Amino acid sequence: MAVYFLDSSALAKRYVAETGSVWVSSLVNPAAGHRLHVARITAAEVMAAIARRAREGSFGPIEAEAAARRLRADLLALLRISEVSPAVVASAMDLAWRHGLRGYDAVQLAAALELHRSYRDAGITMTALCADAHFNTAATAEGLTLDDPNRHP
Repeated sequence: MAVYFLDSSALAKRYVAETGSVWVSSLVNPAAGHRLHVARITAAEVMAAIARRAREGSFGPIEAEAAARRLRADLLALLRISEVSPAVVASAMDLAWRHGLRGYDAVQLAAALELHRSYRDAGITMTALCADAHFNTAATAEGLTLDDPNRHP
């Protein structure tokens, strides 16, 4: 069993076919037995990505509804939700300032770092998954183990 933190850009690949989608889906597959974490805000970010695809026409209405249902089911059954506490927001503020991150990216990174520390203290490696180069640069600077789904066609 591996432990992963998926930011929105990584998790969205489960619902939208693009580079890295097959790889992300294999990790999220319950048969893989991985422990999967997302920040609470990820639900809204991924739903917004699905809705945007539907508005832009790259998803038909039926396909978009199916993706939205699958996301909601995964949030209930597969994904462990990390709450965005005042401490996470305070950390996100520092990360945004230090690395020039967008607001939600800073919150995602702060949530990942909080989980990373708790797993590290238990002797377990957690890998953050993100498809955003700026986030990945900041995450690496902060000492996270990470992988970019875009490197897995």
